Amino acid sequence: MTERLSQLSRSIEGKVAIITGAASGMGRATAHLFADEGAHVAVTDLGADRVAAVVDEITGAGRSAKGWTFDVTDGERAQAVVNEVVETFGGLDIVINNAGIALFTEIDSPEYEDNWATSLDVLLTSHTRLIRAALPHLRQSESPRIVNIASTEGWGATKYNSPYVAAKHGVIGLTKGLAVDLGREGITVNCICPGPIVTGLTGSISEQDREIFAKRRTAIGRYGIPEEVAHGTLNFSLPASRYMTGAVLPVDGGLLIKNA
Repeated sequence: MTERLSQLSRSIEGKVAIITGAASGMGRATAHLFADEGAHVAVTDLGADRVAAVVDEITGAGRSAKGWTFDVTDGERAQAVVNEVVETFGGLDIVINNAGIALFTEIDSPEYEDNWATSLDVLLTSHTRLIRAALPHLRQSESPRIVNIASTEGWGATKYNSPYVAAKHGVIGLTKGLAVDLGREGITVNCICPGPIVTGLTGSISEQDREIFAKRRTAIGRYGIPEEVAHGTLNFSLPASRYMTGAVLPVDGGLLIKNA
């Protein structure tokens, strides 16, 4: 009898996922998508009201979610949240490092060093805090997954954005390093690089300017929406995705490959 090829599961039903920055934008879309796919979702972000609103959206649709207020720069809080998530849902399978900020700063600005330190803390060091807290529990999972959200700024640069650019380059490096470190344990570590996406970080850009930029710079000719990024994150999180690690996936409408 010929062996079936469809042996690997593409379902995250029953898996437990913690998502940072889940109260808006790509994090919120990821929380909704994972919950719709049957996962138990730990919604974490700054602001209890914002977190509660997303949890209410998910549970109101009959899905499983609970919220935690979480400043990703607080290492003790990271450990406490992970412990509470495991106690609530019975384990931890998926870590999504999504929380982010963008502080545009010129190198000779008086605020540069503060903005540099804050950017690296929120966008890069926080990933290591959450992963370190989660690691003992991921080691107990049948399909442990870590997905870090970087940016196309991890491949290039935008003017006056060097703290963000440096941090996102660092996220890609951290992803590759941890993929090597943890691969023999079956823990995959991958990275999503969103391009121009309609989120709070791009909300100040006018619709006209977004359209002009997208038509000039992307192959598809438009800004993306958060759910399109969330589906990339989901693919890395599947039990079947056990042989993908250290991968860096642009979800950018073809921005990185378009020369003209």
